Amino acid sequence: MSSANQTAQLAAYKGTPLELKCVNTIRALAADMVQKANSGHPGAPMGCAPMAHLLWSAASSGGAGRNHTAKSPEWWNRDRFVLSNGHACALQYVMLNLSGYEDCNMDQLKAFRQVGSKTPGHPENFVTDGVELCTGPLGQGISNAVGICIASKHLGANYNTPEFPNIINNNTFVICGDGCLQEGIASEASSLAGHLGLGNLTVLYDDNNITIDGDTGISFTEDVKMRYEAYGWQVLVVDDVANGLDDLRAALAQAKKTTDKPTLIKVKTVIGFGSPAKQGKSSSHGAPLGVAEIVTVKSNLYGCDPEKSFFVDDDVAAYY
Repeated sequence: MSSANQTAQLAAYKGTPLELKCVNTIRALAADMVQKANSGHPGAPMGCAPMAHLLWSAASSGGAGRNHTAKSPEWWNRDRFVLSNGHACALQYVMLNLSGYEDCNMDQLKAFRQVGSKTPGHPENFVTDGVELCTGPLGQGISNAVGICIASKHLGANYNTPEFPNIINNNTFVICGDGCLQEGIASEASSLAGHLGLGNLTVLYDDNNITIDGDTGISFTEDVKMRYEAYGWQVLVVDDVANGLDDLRAALAQAKKTTDKPTLIKVKTVIGFGSPAKQGKSSSHGAPLGVAEIVTVKSNLYGCDPEKSFFVDDDVAAYY
């Protein structure tokens, strides 16, 4: 039975109950993984869950409609996903689990950050099917994604023909955080992406105003939107994904239509969303929330059962 807080969240949400339940399931699973491991980063996955939900949703459901399949993880023309802020990998493993990748089955989610598991503490592409890159050092993922897009354009130029124009036509989607955009390597790669007009690259910027040290005001106050526009990118701004996803849907659709330049979608999120004690605080960045706090989180999030851990309801499983 839903609590009063869950009922209030659903009433305020501009979307279907199933959509909200899916997003909250992602949040709860990520929190459970970090708690069981007694190590990891729950805050970013909880804040980025709405973005991940749309990136793993079919176009028919209003999602990004990425072309990928768990049946053939190395399909050449798959759309790539890169988690540049690799410390948030609980999010990626949850999404791979929900979309049927065996390397991230429920037993592997429970073995998060354990020796020998398929779910290490940062993504490793030689360990886990569905992971494109080894990420963790901030800035590395977004920079590698630029290289992936260059390679895709090169392959398409060489192998696409007038009769078969879409042999290679994949896109790359990235989630990155403030820390990634502070790195010099990310600036250099982003400048090159703009120069080359890589319209097959879409970056979702997790703009949560928090780093491990506290508020970004301590060290990072530049205008990211203006910087990326100067690089030659299309920059779109989404101010809220906690209460509905229509604005992000529209931004992803605009990114897909824009083929002559890369797109940065600046998404305002809340780190540790749903945690009364740690939401919006750096304390949710790199430590478990705590058993009692997770119970409170699940009591607040629509569709979650505070008495269950590592739980995916049938309708959520069927959605993905």
